Amino acid sequence: MSQADYMMQLCHISEQSVRELEPSFAQLPTTPYADGQYRLRRYSVVRCHHDELEHLAHKSFCQSENINHHQGGVVRNFEELEEGVIGSTGLFELCQLFKEHNELNDDNPIEIHQMRVITFDEITPVSPEGIHQDGFDHIAIASIDRANVQGGEILVYKDKTERPFFTLALDDGDVALLDDHQLWHNANPIRPMDPRHQGHIDLFVLTAKH
Repeated sequence: MSQADYMMQLCHISEQSVRELEPSFAQLPTTPYADGQYRLRRYSVVRCHHDELEHLAHKSFCQSENINHHQGGVVRNFEELEEGVIGSTGLFELCQLFKEHNELNDDNPIEIHQMRVITFDEITPVSPEGIHQDGFDHIAIASIDRANVQGGEILVYKDKTERPFFTLALDDGDVALLDDHQLWHNANPIRPMDPRHQGHIDLFVLTAKH
């Protein structure tokens, strides 16, 4: 069985990569979209070559209403990932892992969402879309940091009408690789452990088509 024949895998990037990437989340901007005040985001498209990431031209992001019932059909323009992040060894390690496990070639674009979900009110949705697929062949959810939060576990389903067969609060550096054709995913909302202070979870979401 090739690496691409899985439905779901759990992998890990190095602690060094996690620590290198972690500070960049403090510079994520809000956006003008429905979730933009509590899901801070940058978005870029790259190609992963044998020794570096190629940063491709700016691209707007849009999902169909069939895929995204929350913001489907909305053309969203996000600020690009910072060049220091694109050029980091940490992001290269993450993209190389994603590329190798999905048997992508050098020409396959990889779309990267860098996101911080903050505790906006008492309870904040991590995935306001609910149980969904992203409309790609492969997705990866990489956890970089959790601070002053409870909840936020990823939920994975074989069918959107069933209960999740897998639930996990990802630790720093954990990477969940999912076959977006065969599985559905969601996440539990978050709330602050100490309500006097804001909490957050920091994630990269990678997507690709063959």
